[in-house]
Amino acid sequence: MITAGPRAAWILLLGGLTGWLAAVALLVERIKLFTDPGYTPTCSINPILSCGSVMVTDQARVFGFPNPLIGVVGFSVVVTLGVLSVAGVGFPRWIWGGLWLGTVFGVGFVCWLIFESLYRINALCPYCMVVWAIITPLLAVSIDQLWGRSGGPLGVLAEWRWTLVAVFFAVVLLLVFLRFQDYWLSLV
Repeated sequence: MITAGPRAAWILLLGGLTGWLAAVALLVERIKLFTDPGYTPTCSINPILSCGSVMVTDQARVFGFPNPLIGVVGFSVVVTLGVLSVAGVGFPRWIWGGLWLGTVFGVGFVCWLIFESLYRINALCPYCMVVWAIITPLLAVSIDQLWGRSGGPLGVLAEWRWTLVAVFFAVVLLLVFLRFQDYWLSLV
């Protein structure tokens, strides 16, 4: 059994809750937009930060249903693991492996969605960006739980996990700035 330390447990719980709330909010906005095509989502702030523009694309329902449903289900699992981890419950290695696999899928999916948002849709969804920010720290926690005490390449990956999260954030922020720099600079 692998028991998460307090820091990892709280990251799981708070990250899972934040991701779940963003997914639920996005799903509610999507349902409102579905029932009233004239509805302007609360997360449509300006031409760039406009989840309404993102929600009506094919990318927003890549598996045939709204993407936020994936977040509601996936983050529910993370919240459950987080609550139990905060309570000091340990899990078998396969549970942590499942979390790792889910977060790897999540990071891959988020990377694809970032590309699509920046270069195909030309708009950013604030709630989606919350999920973008949450998924990599969750991956870092799962990496630490699986390989934090290992040697070799996996141990090195676990040792550098937070640096990789910081690099991910820096690259995404740079890409967002560069893609929409004309708009951002016009605000100054």
